[in-house]
Amino acid sequence: MLDANRYVGTHDILFITLDALRYDVARDELAAGRTPTLAGLLPGGRWEERHSPGSFTYSAHAAFFAGFLPTPVRPGKHERLFALRFPGSETTGRHTYVFDAPDIVTGLRGVGYYSICVGGVGFFNKQTPLGCVFPNMFDESHWRPELGVADPSSMPNQVRTALAAVEPVPLSRRLLLFLNVSAIHQPNRFYLSGAGEDSIATHAAALRHVDQYLARLFARLRRRGPWFCIVCSDHGTAYGEDGHHGHRVAHPVVWTVPYAEFVLEAHA
Repeated sequence: MLDANRYVGTHDILFITLDALRYDVARDELAAGRTPTLAGLLPGGRWEERHSPGSFTYSAHAAFFAGFLPTPVRPGKHERLFALRFPGSETTGRHTYVFDAPDIVTGLRGVGYYSICVGGVGFFNKQTPLGCVFPNMFDESHWRPELGVADPSSMPNQVRTALAAVEPVPLSRRLLLFLNVSAIHQPNRFYLSGAGEDSIATHAAALRHVDQYLARLFARLRRRGPWFCIVCSDHGTAYGEDGHHGHRVAHPVVWTVPYAEFVLEAHA
């Protein structure tokens, strides 16, 4: 774990959730060399295996924004990157940045950050009161149907939206950019030619598609950098394991997620 106190206030912060991405698929695609953008950024060239605090998007993100990011799978008490001050916390340590705030977005605003949300799945679509809960945390939020799960071009559309939102923010203003990537979430069958239904294979194909467009995002962000980056999944997805399909169930393929934190250095 990196020391968050070294980066809050000195670095922009990028938080990407690869919605519904399974750890085993992320690990295997990386090992096979099929996600080169991520391979070049992840510490040691590998994903860290962690457990999500939630089995579906809403519960996981509610925990994330409260400072409870995915937990390392090894036993023990694990110090957290960010925390909201409350009595009795056993996972707040010397490397934890602690906010006196109801959520980390508000906490970062309090120390000078401008926050941008680029939504993806339905809990970020701003079409219902529930779909407004997370976007309303941010100073600026974006969602359109072409950023959602039903559009096969959601990933390039999200990247364009994110870069356009970042562009006018002065370099003197610290920035929090949050991106909820929707492409890996079902339906994902359109990322594999000839596929008639969602499967592990189409899930992996969607990740490869996302990796291509992450290259453009990171290359452009480097021009503004440096960035402190968190990239993870919020939950996995079952494709028939033990009879389960989808998520919001207590199954290892749902609870086990890929996680990484790293610094993206500035580059002209």
